[in-house]
Amino acid sequence: MYHKSKGYKIFSFFNYIFLILIALSCFLPMLHLLAQSLSSKAAINGNLVSFWPVDFNADAYVKTFKNSNFTGSMQVSVFRTVLGTLISMFIITTAGYALSKDFRGRNALMWVFIFTMLFSGGLIPSYILVTKLGLKDTIWSLVLPGAFGAYNLILIMNFFKTIPKALEEAAFIDGASFFVIFRKIYLPLSLPGLATVGLFIMVGHWNAWFDGILYMSNTENYPLASFLQTVVVQGSAQSMALSQSEAAAMSEQSIKAAQIFISTLPIILVYPFLQKYFVKGIVLGAVKE
Repeated sequence: MYHKSKGYKIFSFFNYIFLILIALSCFLPMLHLLAQSLSSKAAINGNLVSFWPVDFNADAYVKTFKNSNFTGSMQVSVFRTVLGTLISMFIITTAGYALSKDFRGRNALMWVFIFTMLFSGGLIPSYILVTKLGLKDTIWSLVLPGAFGAYNLILIMNFFKTIPKALEEAAFIDGASFFVIFRKIYLPLSLPGLATVGLFIMVGHWNAWFDGILYMSNTENYPLASFLQTVVVQGSAQSMALSQSEAAAMSEQSIKAAQIFISTLPIILVYPFLQKYFVKGIVLGAVKE
């Protein structure tokens, strides 16, 4: 029978306390944000709101969904996230499958990819390149520059290496091509790794705000994170599409909280469906034989 020493029990106790504190530090700000978004202007201005709504009302959410700037930015973010994730996953999985094989020049090619992970061209060269390619003010300026990530490539490539080669050899004997083996054997068996890397890419696209401000001249084309950045930094009634009477009746802080809370919901809703793959996806993908 496995015996837990006194030192192990003490370590586990403090470990649980530490993890609970970290969880609370993530959960309580979100709870405070939700309470603010559902509270009245008087309660917010009087600093009466903590973790529970005061003078409950949902006017901030009604106003947020009527704001065409917010809904338009959300549509841009959804399109960007879906398109960017599909493009990145196609590039990374096909490159990872090829690099999981032994061929001449493979190590040199990997060093080139790792070099891009450690060093980048910088902001100005990237901006000039996107502009010269005619991508500025298009959705491609948001999805193509970051479509390939060496870190994600290494995770997927190492995950592919854990699949027994005997499966591939048996498929070759049955007449399958590389593409068929990749699509019918490697992709289905690599679901934990694909889900993990896919979530990394999805969250990256959803939260990215700087490239939207950098490459989009028209604010109507801003993704949601860029739009929220302007709202939080500028903090004006005009950026929240509030009329003079609405600004007098509603709290700007409440609308900001509602917009930020709504913007985090998609990722929060998607995460539980992919969370079960995380440990296996990260651990197997991080192992180098």
